[in-house]
Amino acid sequence: MSKDSLAGAPLEREELLLLAQNTIRTECAAVAALEEGLNDDFVRALELILHIKGRVICTGIGKSAIIAQKIVATFNSTGTPAVFMHAADAIHGDLGIIQPDDVVLCLSKSGETAEIKVLVPLIQMSGTPLIAMVSNTQSYLAQHANYVLRATVDHEACPNNLAPTSSTTVQLVLGDVLAVCLLKARGFTPQDFAKYHPGGALGKRLYLRVEDLLDGSTLPRVAQEDPLQKVIVEISHNLLGATAVVDSNGALCGIITDGDLRRMLQRSPAPSLTDTRAVDIMTANPKTIDAEALAIDAFSLMERHKITQLIVLRNGRYVGMIHIHDLLREGIVG
Repeated sequence: MSKDSLAGAPLEREELLLLAQNTIRTECAAVAALEEGLNDDFVRALELILHIKGRVICTGIGKSAIIAQKIVATFNSTGTPAVFMHAADAIHGDLGIIQPDDVVLCLSKSGETAEIKVLVPLIQMSGTPLIAMVSNTQSYLAQHANYVLRATVDHEACPNNLAPTSSTTVQLVLGDVLAVCLLKARGFTPQDFAKYHPGGALGKRLYLRVEDLLDGSTLPRVAQEDPLQKVIVEISHNLLGATAVVDSNGALCGIITDGDLRRMLQRSPAPSLTDTRAVDIMTANPKTIDAEALAIDAFSLMERHKITQLIVLRNGRYVGMIHIHDLLREGIVG
């Protein structure tokens, strides 16, 4: 990287890397220091949020407001109802967001901004409990809050100690700490998580089942004694790269994949194409999965055995085949 590639920053490569490393170390140190600030107020604040009948109203100014929005998103997705309220908007009409049985979580590094000083007395007048997430524990906000979450930082990662960097990282992490403790205390399960993420890849991993991906009209199968020509036609017709082999009662005997066909043709001496039957080239005891299994488990099984399709069974009976492309199409895996 040349000096000219960064306008206004004539730093050598080594200087840039050192600055980047120092930024990471500074923020990591600030996060590590959070442990020392976990006290009785933290526990009481958790208990308060856990038992309220309302919501957590998260508020702040500037970069703290942005972090508050992220905390709201994390709370809502993990079982703690939350709403964002910008501190500046709150004193111009949005204070009505706060309802009985709510609790306010206010984020601020200094705890001394003008908007915060106007907002805090209004919250107190409503009788709503106030939790402060603040760096300056001697600030106006800290002194007037019911509980103080210590998000103290000695120095921003910004070389000028001005741009919110370490302080917002600490707020972000402390918000995650709250969310994780709350979801654990609520007994929040992966199935609960799926309810709040039904359209995303994470949710699909937790609720989408193999049977949801089956096409009822696609059931590739041949009998054990069917000739090679019928095997090829069945594999080509269903576009799954394989066909199941069943006995006269419809019970599963094996699978024939397009790979099995290629390996057959490579044998020496070459087999008779007119005399070869499905039973001669099938793989017995193929990998199978139950129709009620999670689709992500089907992918794990395919990945583990380096295969691209699975036989699907319901109560031990062959009901279809699932291909890795089905999983890719649903966005379960990248």
